[in-house]
Amino acid sequence: MTQRIFIAIAFLTGLGMIFIGTRFLLAPEPAEAGYGIRFNEHADYSFHYIKGIRDVFSGLVICLLILTKQTKALGITLAAGTIIPVTDMLIVLSKSYNGIPQAIPHIAAIIVCAAAGTILLSHKSSNK
Repeated sequence: MTQRIFIAIAFLTGLGMIFIGTRFLLAPEPAEAGYGIRFNEHADYSFHYIKGIRDVFSGLVICLLILTKQTKALGITLAAGTIIPVTDMLIVLSKSYNGIPQAIPHIAAIIVCAAAGTILLSHKSSNK
């Protein structure tokens, strides 16, 4: 039962990442504000598009691993992928205009990735 809960949480996280990435691609300025940085220089959205496609890809990988029932690969991906929200959080917190409120989404992602990855990797697979 625990594994199913974490798979559901991971799927919702994947969908959320697709949404966030799409927002960076289609509405870069509001996405930037929600992420916790100020970057736009002279309407150059290169960073936003890089971040957007990274998040769309990551979300798709998570969702596709779930849909194809690749739980071990999902666990590895989530555990290794924890490096992304950790780094994102450190970047956000390195800005003088940010604090804990801007780090909360990244902290939540760290918890989800680490917990789900660990649970999925420690769960013994059953042949059904």
